[in-house]
Amino acid sequence: MASLSTYACGVAFGELYPDPQFNLIKEESLATMKAPSTYNLLTNNFRLIFIMVAGSFCLGTPTIKNLFLNGYTTGSVLSTNLKLMLALFVPHAILEISAIIIAGAAGFKIPYEILRYLLGRKERILTQEDIKEYLTLALISIILIVIAAWIEANITLEIAKTVLGSTKSILKK
Repeated sequence: MASLSTYACGVAFGELYPDPQFNLIKEESLATMKAPSTYNLLTNNFRLIFIMVAGSFCLGTPTIKNLFLNGYTTGSVLSTNLKLMLALFVPHAILEISAIIIAGAAGFKIPYEILRYLLGRKERILTQEDIKEYLTLALISIILIVIAAWIEANITLEIAKTVLGSTKSILKK
């Protein structure tokens, strides 16, 4: 829940105070836009997932920062041309955002268990079950991010061109 809440706060902040760089993407540039490579997306997204999952060992601080900043980016993107951004965003973002939130949950897992131990609510700092849950969350986020990167590199742009091409008259109104 903390992971989703942090991300949602970032989205709200991005909607209210969007980054102006996202206004640079115009519908006309869609025809010449090239999809990023799966490798580049994986490299970038694996770095993010690693930082958020490993954030557990820094009491969740990097996890909070990255959840909020990624939410902020999402909010900024959606505050621009909504139809264009949804077409470029939705096909892969459903899995990517899920992966980010799940990685955030993993990043909060160990600090949460330490806090429970310090408050006297459990006898051991980390149990085998806690470690299994942490690793399961990390693995799920990695699987989702791989699928999302492939979709973004190979499908998203084509869907956006198709959707926006077929709704050109609607967009001009």
